[in-house]
Amino acid sequence: MKRNLIVIGLLGITLAAGCAAHSSKPIIDPAGVDMDQYLVDVAACEEIATQVDQKAGEGAARGALVGGLMGAVLGDSETVVRSAGVGAVAGGAGGAATTEKEKSRVVKNCLRNRGYEVLN
Repeated sequence: MKRNLIVIGLLGITLAAGCAAHSSKPIIDPAGVDMDQYLVDVAACEEIATQVDQKAGEGAARGALVGGLMGAVLGDSETVVRSAGVGAVAGGAGGAATTEKEKSRVVKNCLRNRGYEVLN
């Protein structure tokens, strides 16, 4: 049972990271764009996006709390610990995905503000 929970948690993290990475790359209309300057601007916008607070820790804490409460309602102390662990993993993955989405939004808004037509 414990092994299944670990596998499920790792799959959740992998899926969240994959979705976050997929959505982060901006697509622009390249018509009339100096691509060398674009690369400089993307790097500057990505640097600005590093200011986004990391939400994985917050998500893990919330997930552990919710999982622990569910375990308390549904079972014994062992269930509470397992449920809190699963909740922490799922919450951490969700928080990481939220952080990446927010960073992606910052980069895209930054590029728009610099005059690029961002298509996604």
